[in-house]
Amino acid sequence: MTKADLIDEVSRLAELTRKDSEVIVETIFDSVVRSLRAGDKIEIRGFGSFRTRQRKSRMGRNPKTGEKVEVPAKKIPFFKPSKELKDLVNEGVAEPPAAPPATGGTPTIPSTPA
Repeated sequence: MTKADLIDEVSRLAELTRKDSEVIVETIFDSVVRSLRAGDKIEIRGFGSFRTRQRKSRMGRNPKTGEKVEVPAKKIPFFKPSKELKDLVNEGVAEPPAAPPATGGTPTIPSTPA
């Protein structure tokens, strides 16, 4: 789903104009970005949480020349889905059958008639 698809979906479900839906979606995204820039954590119950993680500086390599390059430290956005979201995504996914209970004794081999 693209941002345009999301705007269309909001417009259809909320019975709003496309322009109003676009303002709503843009406002939500802008709010998330502003909060992450400020170092805040965003938690949406039943969906997940957004936060930033700090990456240390490191030595990288230019893939074209092989030259070593210093990659500076930076913050990266990180999303952690909620348990509820994980369950909803996996709803209807077949679970593997449970293993039969162990008997604890030696396995018996059925005899074949002669």
